[in-house]
Amino acid sequence: MTSAEPFTRIKIRVAAALFNGEKIALIHRTKNGREQYTLPGGNVEPGEPIHQALSRELDEELGLDLADASGVPQLTWIQDAMITRPGSTPPRKLHLVFRVHIDDLTRAHLRTVEHDDTAGAGHLTWIPYRDTADKALFPPVPLAELATPAAPLDAARALLPSLDDTNYHWI
Repeated sequence: MTSAEPFTRIKIRVAAALFNGEKIALIHRTKNGREQYTLPGGNVEPGEPIHQALSRELDEELGLDLADASGVPQLTWIQDAMITRPGSTPPRKLHLVFRVHIDDLTRAHLRTVEHDDTAGAGHLTWIPYRDTADKALFPPVPLAELATPAAPLDAARALLPSLDDTNYHWI
């Protein structure tokens, strides 16, 4: 069987811009001697509803029950990614990033290490969201441009520019 051409199949990935006040939760890893930060989340399973996938991923990675969040997760950004990366034939990924807000008590009960079968262990870190502009963030959503963690966005700004090998380099 021949392998698929790059980007001929598409996966959907859900992620959370998880806020506790002015701070955001990021999964931190060091890869190839470089720092990388990822929004918690993962791939949607075949036939799985989007919000169910977000709930499942946050529970798997952080031990977060979305029922403990303040309000309903808000779809904030959509980004199409066709990036060559190490490993098997890369799929095209459509990233759906939701804003989720939690209180101090919920934050205190989250796991601090996230285990990924391919990327290894990542450590949960909390930083002021405005300090993300200079971080290697994936997906590279404009967190630092938010006026506040709960600021409404113009729907026209939700669709971010696409990512490909000309404007993003996988670490």
